[in-house]
Amino acid sequence: MTNTNGRRTDTAVDAGVIGVGAMGANHARVYSELQGVELVGVADADGEQAESVGDEYGARAMSRADLLSAVEVVSIAVPTELHYEVAREAIEAGVDCLVEKPFVDDYERGEELAARAEAAGVTLQVGHIERFNPAVRVVTDLAPELDIISVDVRRLGPPVDRGGSDSVVFDLMVHDLDLLLSLVDADIEEIIANGRDKRHVSAQLTFSDGAIGDLTASRLTQQKVRRLSITAMECQVNVDFIDQSVEIHRQSMPEYVEQDGDVRYRQESVIERPMVQNGEPLKAELESFVTAAHNGSEPEVTAADGLRVLELAERIEQEALTESPEVSL
Repeated sequence: MTNTNGRRTDTAVDAGVIGVGAMGANHARVYSELQGVELVGVADADGEQAESVGDEYGARAMSRADLLSAVEVVSIAVPTELHYEVAREAIEAGVDCLVEKPFVDDYERGEELAARAEAAGVTLQVGHIERFNPAVRVVTDLAPELDIISVDVRRLGPPVDRGGSDSVVFDLMVHDLDLLLSLVDADIEEIIANGRDKRHVSAQLTFSDGAIGDLTASRLTQQKVRRLSITAMECQVNVDFIDQSVEIHRQSMPEYVEQDGDVRYRQESVIERPMVQNGEPLKAELESFVTAAHNGSEPEVTAADGLRVLELAERIEQEALTESPEVSL
């Protein structure tokens, strides 16, 4: 049931997923678990995959057109090159949509989607999921109190079997570019980037306020690492995305201590471990998206956020990977 503004008047929100590969299947699972949400259908170019995921989570396998006529909100988890086409169809159908990262593969098309969504009154959210990591939530609340000197992020791991032609800049580093831009409120003045084929890229960003961002993304390491470290005038903050843990290292005042007639210098580090309400980031992300769509409010990660990350990722990839040598494994 809808009201005159096209919004639901009951508590149930009809949801769907377009593209139910590894990530999209997780979207379907979470929608099926969310209170007040009904997973109505899924769509995929692979009909058997759609049937399988639909059967598992109690939804129908449908064509894209049929799905968009049956739902109010939809997650779009197709390959990046199809984001524009599918999101445009959703917007034209008046369906609020969450588009997985990276937002689109072309900046101008992303601007067009944002304009179309605004004109149609459609909620458009970009799937930068680390914003919803409980540990990141703690750091986001803390950041405004800090005079940030540098932000160091490492997102490393072994090669994966899933398909896709994106470099690690667009597959992995975009998560951390989004976090960096949300933590440092200043313009970027300089970018230095280096890469060893599409699977290992590092970048250093200098901001107008003097802060430095140092990021590495790799599919060539055997250890899976997802860590962020903030060095600030007040303290150092270490975040482990996998463990969802936060440590804040502060210095106590130095003092001289007399012991057995000897005077010794002592300066101890104080470590704080804030309480982190652990939970699944995807669940928090989809709950936030459904709430924004239901209320007609601005999503936590907007199309403008996605476009800023896209522009920055394109600059880093161009500098890091132009004429870079291929690695033989």
